[in-house]
Amino acid sequence: MELQSKYRTLRDVPQLDYLSPGGSLCAGCGGLLAVRLFHKVLGKNVVWVNAAGCMTIMVNYPLVPLKSNWLYTAFASAPAGAQGIRDALDILIKKGKIPESEDLKVVVVTGDGAAYDIGLQSTSGAIYRNLDFYYLCYDNQAYGNTGFQVSSATPVGSSTATTPATPSQPAGNIQKRKDLFEIWRAHNPPYIATLSSSYAVDFLKKVEKGSGFRGPKLYISLAGCPTGWGYDPRETIREEKLAVDTGIWPLKEAVEGKVRHTVVPRALRPVEEYLATQARYQHLFTPTKRIDVIRQIQNDVNSYWEGVADREGFDIKLVET
Repeated sequence: MELQSKYRTLRDVPQLDYLSPGGSLCAGCGGLLAVRLFHKVLGKNVVWVNAAGCMTIMVNYPLVPLKSNWLYTAFASAPAGAQGIRDALDILIKKGKIPESEDLKVVVVTGDGAAYDIGLQSTSGAIYRNLDFYYLCYDNQAYGNTGFQVSSATPVGSSTATTPATPSQPAGNIQKRKDLFEIWRAHNPPYIATLSSSYAVDFLKKVEKGSGFRGPKLYISLAGCPTGWGYDPRETIREEKLAVDTGIWPLKEAVEGKVRHTVVPRALRPVEEYLATQARYQHLFTPTKRIDVIRQIQNDVNSYWEGVADREGFDIKLVET
């Protein structure tokens, strides 16, 4: 039987914040929102192990906004850093050097560049060793802090610094995203989830739920990126909600390998509503509307949800193409 969550409505979102206001990240950064919500559930006894990326900019010593602990690592080695910290804590507690009350939750925080690409090897090793840690990927679907280059999390149709829309490549990026959720699931960790700050209660429940498992836990949070995606910073929550409501960003979890979708739009909104609001997709609308690419994206979304509805036994109204 599933345990009752203490997060049931937005009124249950903890008021206590472990991030000081201000900071040097971009206004409207969806990754920062994800870190803030994540921290509210875990409390103050946390050590963040940060692979190079956007969140690295958050900490400019001696200006550290976190009311917790921080370790910076190179792109590929955050899980190795987490292993060292976890081992040190376990040994110190076992020897009585520190009390169990001073134990820390070890959280790797990376962007999609490290999670999907450069850090995947060390992550696979950490899961294989059953390292007891959280892995939070803020997925802004590109290498955000170095100029928005393509990553293997970049969706089809997105224009990036290295996959711009050109006369010879009018669709922008043509490669499909890696499925990090399924890559992790193939390693048999106890808990995996996707998140969106626009569905905050769902977000908090999943972090709370994953805390009940010992071992590797993955969280992939959609991270709206005003500078890279090209929208007004005040619209981050709206953009992330549109991604969920159009079915582009499914909210789901896998407990001991069994997948369940936690937010199911009964009627999908057309993906065009989401694409049209962002500069990275504007080449799909002007000067000529690329109906073929938009239809391909819609068909991929429809196909995904049609399969999910059959497997999980619910009705969903797809978008006609």
